[in-house]
Amino acid sequence: MNTGNTSRRMRTTLTAGASALGMAALAACGAADTGAASGGSDTVTIAVPSWVGAEANAAVAKHLLEEELDVEAELRQMDEPVAWDALDSGKADAILEDWGGVPKKEKRYVEERKTVVPAGDLGVTGHIGWFVPKYFADEHPDVTDWKNLDKYADELRTTESNGKGQLLEGSPSYTTHDDAIIKNLGLNLKTVYAGSESAQITQIRKYVEERKPFLTYWWTPQWLNAEIDFVEVELPEHTEGCDADPEEVACGYPDTPLQKYLNADFAENGGDAAEFLKNFRWSTEQQNQVAKWIAGDGMSAEDAAAKWVKENKDTWEKWLPKK
Repeated sequence: MNTGNTSRRMRTTLTAGASALGMAALAACGAADTGAASGGSDTVTIAVPSWVGAEANAAVAKHLLEEELDVEAELRQMDEPVAWDALDSGKADAILEDWGGVPKKEKRYVEERKTVVPAGDLGVTGHIGWFVPKYFADEHPDVTDWKNLDKYADELRTTESNGKGQLLEGSPSYTTHDDAIIKNLGLNLKTVYAGSESAQITQIRKYVEERKPFLTYWWTPQWLNAEIDFVEVELPEHTEGCDADPEEVACGYPDTPLQKYLNADFAENGGDAAEFLKNFRWSTEQQNQVAKWIAGDGMSAEDAAAKWVKENKDTWEKWLPKK
């Protein structure tokens, strides 16, 4: 999960998400094919970062592209750095949730090569941080200040943390500054990776069920936040440029308005499909609802998207191109 130059959660395989999406591997394709009937794209390829919020975006976009615009949409799961390369080459037409985790690629492709163009805000603001469960914060209120974390290192220690307090992480592919923050703040903590978003959620639920203390890298929006009460640990305030050198980061994470990006050729020649994706904008609450149906309730991504579309016509009608 990043913002600006900050670390973002760039996830690998989300078990629930991957199975729900049912994504077929795609043959490499160029920028959007021109469809004479619609004056735009016959097939739209959407790059989907492997966390469930991004899956929710893509599932709803795919449903509406196919049902309302008669445009086939293919979803391809890939980590953020790969997604940016795919946008540059035309192997992907769009990414609907970017946390700014690869600023060098963004600068190269958007500003220098001009092969990728911004497509506006998703409407969702993301935030990454360190969190503890509320029951632990209620018992030890001072744990919410990073300066006091070492007092609780023994309580946070696990068999994987080598005698230090554990900071639970998700996938090793997420771009985070946590190791640098721990080192530069001199904390007696160690990052331990669950392996994926779904594995991290499973571990968190186990800790909560057993009422164990834990410290975790976590983010909003996230549907699990409606189920489990988290309290954020206050890290040093994020200021402009404090994360410019990944090795020297000693600050927290900023709030990040999540962004959409399109392949430049698709943005220009993608017709109604491109206009629709530029218009796609929904709330944190709406994304969380679809994400919960998928990852929390076990609904397929297709069914969750169809359910949301059926119940929210007033929202998505505004995304459709004006005739």
